[in-house]
Amino acid sequence: MNNASLVFTPAAQQAQAERGSAKAYAQRIEEGFPDAVTPELAAFIAEMDTVFLGTANAQGAPYIQHRGGPKGFIKVIDAHTLGFADYRGNRQYITLANLSENDRAYLFLLDPARKQRIKLWGRARVVENDPALVEKLFDTGYKAKPERAILFTIEAWDVNCSQHIVTRFTEAELEGAFDKVQMKIAELEAENAALRTQLAQGAT
Repeated sequence: MNNASLVFTPAAQQAQAERGSAKAYAQRIEEGFPDAVTPELAAFIAEMDTVFLGTANAQGAPYIQHRGGPKGFIKVIDAHTLGFADYRGNRQYITLANLSENDRAYLFLLDPARKQRIKLWGRARVVENDPALVEKLFDTGYKAKPERAILFTIEAWDVNCSQHIVTRFTEAELEGAFDKVQMKIAELEAENAALRTQLAQGAT
């Protein structure tokens, strides 16, 4: 039995059948979803500086928390495991409490600049009192205090369609683009000045 029922639950499959999309997903349900980190997924994760982590408590009440850091703050531990340092925050501890009684978790990765998104289903656990692991996951120089680690075991992942993603760029991405534009302007101005000089010399 594959992991398709984790993504397309019986209720989801029934909804697809009732609304005419079951045929479109029949092969995916038969084959299942990838559950290991591929080079493409690793490269996508390495570009992430913000993600959304979904958890639920024992009663099923959902909660989504934003997690951020420098690009690549989520690390690939092995073929099925991701990890990141948990920084000191507002001390509500809702995610930690949820994971203490329900380890099911979900990661939503969005790259608005490239209009791409990836969904990951899995299980997560909090690791306390492991300085070596926290040091491995923490990005040296980042201005935050890591307190623990969170490990995410991938059970399934899927590439979501790009429809309705509004293109947005980070400040760093815009600065990089402006630098290239300024360099191009400088090159054109130098070329224009050289041509003006040549024209002036030809006129005399």
